[in-house]
Amino acid sequence: VQLVESGGGLVQAGASLRLSCAASGFTFSTVTMSWYRQAPGKGRELIARVNSGGATTYLIDSEKARFTISRDNAKNTVYLQMNSLKPDDTAVYYCNRWPRNFLWGQGTQVTVSS
Repeated sequence: VQLVESGGGLVQAGASLRLSCAASGFTFSTVTMSWYRQAPGKGRELIARVNSGGATTYLIDSEKARFTISRDNAKNTVYLQMNSLKPDDTAVYYCNRWPRNFLWGQGTQVTVSS
């Protein structure tokens, strides 16, 4: 199993980013996928979840107006669209299967400057 997150970077507040997670080694189209984030000095938290058919089944309340999760089963990829980024969004973002996580990938760093 391999989970490779990408798309992060250093941006200014108000910018948008689209994170991608390329998955391999399992039957991607049959599993629920999630995005998580870990801010500096904090634990990893679940922020969004999408089922195998592409329906969003969870989105953390604080981000419902700004984040969108989606997937492309033909590309074995799950996405996280993040708009109107704020400094508090600074974190390492990870994807994984839900609820039984695989080993974690390296994540992608998102840094939002004010």
